[in-house]
Amino acid sequence: MSRRALRRLRGEQRGQEPLGPDALQFVLRDDDDAEEEGPKRGPGGRRPRDAGKEGVRVNNRFELIDVDDLEEGPAVNGDAGAVVSGSKRRSQSGSAATKKDGESNASGKLRKKKKKQKNKKSTAEALENGLEDIDRILERIEDDSGSRPPGPPPLSSKKHVLYVEHRHLNPDTELKRYFGARAVLGEQRPRQRQRVYPKCTWLTTPKSAWPRYTKPGLSMRLLESRKGLSCFAFEHSEEYQQTQLRFLSAVESMEPNNIVVLLQTSPYHVDSLLQLSDACRFQEDQEMARDLVERALYSMECAFHPLFSLTSGTCRLDYRRPENRSFYLALYKQMSFLEKRGCARTALEYCKLILSLEPDEDPLCMLLLIDHLALRARNYEYLIRLFQEWEAHRNLSQLPNFAFSVPLAYFLLSQQADPPQQELSCAREKACLLLQQALTMFPGVLMPLLGYCSVRPDATVTCHRFFGPEAEISQPPALSQLISLYLGRSHFLWKEPATISWLEETVHEVLKAVDSGDPTVEACESRRKVLYQRAPRNIHRHVILSEIKEAVAALPPDVSSQPVLGFDPLPPVDTIYSYVRPERLSPVSHGNTIALFFRSLLPNYTMEGERPEDGGAEGLDHNQGLNRLMLAVRDMMANFHFHDLEAPHEDHPEGDGEWD
Repeated sequence: MSRRALRRLRGEQRGQEPLGPDALQFVLRDDDDAEEEGPKRGPGGRRPRDAGKEGVRVNNRFELIDVDDLEEGPAVNGDAGAVVSGSKRRSQSGSAATKKDGESNASGKLRKKKKKQKNKKSTAEALENGLEDIDRILERIEDDSGSRPPGPPPLSSKKHVLYVEHRHLNPDTELKRYFGARAVLGEQRPRQRQRVYPKCTWLTTPKSAWPRYTKPGLSMRLLESRKGLSCFAFEHSEEYQQTQLRFLSAVESMEPNNIVVLLQTSPYHVDSLLQLSDACRFQEDQEMARDLVERALYSMECAFHPLFSLTSGTCRLDYRRPENRSFYLALYKQMSFLEKRGCARTALEYCKLILSLEPDEDPLCMLLLIDHLALRARNYEYLIRLFQEWEAHRNLSQLPNFAFSVPLAYFLLSQQADPPQQELSCAREKACLLLQQALTMFPGVLMPLLGYCSVRPDATVTCHRFFGPEAEISQPPALSQLISLYLGRSHFLWKEPATISWLEETVHEVLKAVDSGDPTVEACESRRKVLYQRAPRNIHRHVILSEIKEAVAALPPDVSSQPVLGFDPLPPVDTIYSYVRPERLSPVSHGNTIALFFRSLLPNYTMEGERPEDGGAEGLDHNQGLNRLMLAVRDMMANFHFHDLEAPHEDHPEGDGEWD
């Protein structure tokens, strides 16, 4: 018999024989099974294979990998006693086990189960004790440093006040919360598989009806990074610059069809999309107007720099650069559409995004709108937090909208049933105090507000000099504009009966303070005369974009008389141009009345002296100019056809024909 057959008969494998007296041999046995261990040994001093219940002999070092898991670890497949290796099972199945051996094996399994349960309990207790020790160490460290924060964490430990959440930029998220996912997604058609878009965007979802996206020549570059802030700027390629110049010529023509023709060749030109959106909105085509704005946002988001982030609140875009203004205006128009659709929470997120792009300058003056959106979205805690953090360096209480919206937020917060009673009472007291300060600082708000709410005040308030007509007449024009803007936008928030009752109680408290000669009244009056001399340009820009009739009517004459372009309303005085449009000299400036007359008749007629490259009127060759003028007159006269009135018409012998 060969050695291989002998090893197979004994159940051995190659490489598992003892290598000698110094070979690696470990015997793993349980303490509980030590009493059942017998002195029997096989030939050659080796233990037989069916003695696996007594111990495990390891001759191969790779067998040590799973021994600990088999002996002490929990059973994965549900059998706590099945801890014997596969080779043991094969050897045990081949041996004839007696009844006594089966009973001892069963008792050994039960003891192993109990031992494993004890090990689990001891492990859990040790883990709990370890966690308690960690907590005790942390408490000791806090005691030593003396920095134990009581109650909730401070405001500084929370997210930035202008932090934008991606999920709130999608209006479907808010609509699903109102109407359910089935109602929102049921009307959406599946996208065509043939449409391939370059990237997934956050601001809008590309639609299958849009033209296939090709890069229009719009890009973004990083200007500088300082103090944790990154300044970016959009850039126009040469091809995009030529498209922009054609767009400006189409706007001057006052014909929307010219912009439509331009979009056929450049379907993702941003300014053309925004201008055509305004034209559709004026024609009551709201769906098309919103679709064009979304396409403009998609075009600009595809041009983002890899480091540009919408949510961090640390990326800046300078409004003085004309290339960046399109992004501001597209975001503002999208926010307006979302507010009209009833998605106030999403509109609030867009408002925060616009404000985070340049919070110090605030070119679109979003601080006049963010309080309104926060109240409509019932996000009272955010409005209160913004007021607390920015009041010190921005003086938000000097704006009428914040002066009245913050106490209203406290009052509406006190009407909720979730907070404890103590917090509700504190919020009510804070609301009353802030509303008294607002009415003392801006007494001209009360009577127009009651008029909007269709509430007739009592005689005590009407006849009092503090809230009478004199309060509206004596306030500066800039303050009147801010008040008209706030009331035209947010007056309906005060129409609730509980809010009107609270307002009435506070008004009587203010009248008592005025009659008692409170020095705060005189201080507020002198402050009104000093602070509100003239509104800055960003407020005028915000009023024009808001399209609130009462506020637009209150614009000063020097602003209302200026031509306002929809794609760039009231550009900054210190604009930073990266490229300049070639100027066309107007013939009126040279006093050339004859050339102006012929240009009105022939739009294609242009004298050589009017071209900037020819050196103006000084380099004009009068003979050539006269020849061009005569040629233009001949062309014009050649298009006139005169008919002989005495000659009868061939087509109409009766003489009743029409003139050509």
